[in-house]
Parts: sequence; structure tokens; C-alpha cells
Amino acid sequence: MIDRSIGWRKAEAGQAAPLYIAAVAGLLFVALVLFAFGEADVQRNGAQSAADAAALAAAKESRSLVESELKAHLADPDYFRTVFSTSFLGEPGNSCWKASVFATRNKASAVGCRPLADGRWGYEVRLKSNKGLSTDIVPGTEGKKAEATAVAVVEPRCTFVAAESPTPSPDPTPSPDPTLSPDPSADPDADPDPAAAASIGKMLCDGGLDWTVDPKESVLMPDAADLFSVRLAED
Repeated sequence: MIDRSIGWRKAEAGQAAPLYIAAVAGLLFVALVLFAFGEADVQRNGAQSAADAAALAAAKESRSLVESELKAHLADPDYFRTVFSTSFLGEPGNSCWKASVFATRNKASAVGCRPLADGRWGYEVRLKSNKGLSTDIVPGTEGKKAEATAVAVVEPRCTFVAAESPTPSPDPTPSPDPTLSPDPSADPDADPDPAAAASIGKMLCDGGLDWTVDPKESVLMPDAADLFSVRLAED
């Protein structure tokens, strides 16, 4: 007697084989799609981190340019009022070269860098990753590079409080007779205007830092990082 069940099992196996192949192919396709999206997400995160670092580097470089100028203006209260106001946009000089350096370190290329033009002191950086996507599972994505934008701003940590100008008091000493010879006891090296070397005011900073601005003690000036903060901001 012929066992017909054997033939049926063979027929069923032959019919099921294409289904198994299609299922495996579908799973492989899904896996490749997930890999492509995962790779794209990794590249986007890497590009954003590179943009953040580049923008912060440009802003910090701009902040460092102010430090030498502050030391050169320790007797100028008007300069201090300007620098520690919200309208100060930084010293002349573009710091985008620093952004390019950090973009290169993070395997990216700076597409654009510019000082902010909205009244804030800071920089906007746009860059693109050097490496493109490796797969073309999603049409048009092979070789596509991730792009990112970041903005960093510089803000004062301190408030400048100018010293009060002393009220000149009348000199009770009578004016010397111009026909007489100079007083030999007078000191020719004495400061003719002691007030000119006096402090122009005080800096009151976050964290309890107080700095008396003294033209004679420039070495006591805090670092720029103590006077100004640098942070990432919204576009």
C-alpha cells in the first residue's frame, strides 16, 4: 500500500520553502533599514556635538580677546561700563578660525560661521560631518552627510559699580608767588594727581567674587572665565 501522506508532506514542504525565504528576506531588510536609521542617528548626534564644541570654542576665543583690553583700560570707567553691559558685542576680530579647528578635531567641516547679528555677543556655527552614510537602503541616503547648527553666547557674570568722584575741596594754601624760586623741599617725583591712580570702581560677580579695579594692580584681575560665562543657546 502506498503511503500518500509522504507525498503530501513533501508538497507542503515545497510550498512552505518560499514563505520561509520571503520571511527571512523581510527580516534582513528590516534589519538593514534599522541599521541605516541607527547609523544616521549616530552621525546626527556626532555632528551636533561637533557643532556645539565649535561654537563654544569660537565664543571662548572671542571672550579671551577682551582680557587684554580690560587690562589696558583699568583707569577707564566708561570702557568697563560698555563691556559689562548687555549691548556689548565683543572686541573687533573674528574668532571663527577657532570653530574650524574644533570642527576638524571632531571629523567635521565648518560650512558656515558668523558672529551673531541679533544683539547678542556670540557665534553661530553650521557644519557637516566628513563621513557619509554607508548604505542606500533608504533611497538617496548613501553618502549623505549629517549637518548641524549650534549657537554659543558670551554673557557678563559681573556688574560694574563705578567709584564716586571725589568732590574737590578748596585749597587753603595761598598760591605761591610766581616771581619766587621753586620750593627746594618739593618732591619732583610726586604724583601730581593722586586721584588719577585711584580705583575706578568695583566688579560684583556671581559666586560672591568682588574685584576692586586698581590700575596699579593689573595682576589681580580675575580670569576672563570669572568675568564672563560662555554657554550654548537657542538659535
